[in-house]
Amino acid sequence: MTDSIPQPLENKSIASEPSTNAEPRAAQQPQDSYVKLAMRNMVRKGRQSLWHFFLTTVSILSLLVGLAYLTKP
Repeated sequence: MTDSIPQPLENKSIASEPSTNAEPRAAQQPQDSYVKLAMRNMVRKGRQSLWHFFLTTVSILSLLVGLAYLTKP
């Protein structure tokens, strides 16, 4: 039962010291947001993105028209 108690770190001073030039340069730059990556991907695959957008629009409109038709009194 005493093994379940977490033990404190022995060398806390090493973990708290800031690293000086140890990290690569790419890790220091902030990552791009999800929206920015999605827009970049959409520009790269333009025709496929437009086709998927068209299919999504048509399917949502057909779903709404179908539900309106089925649920009318």
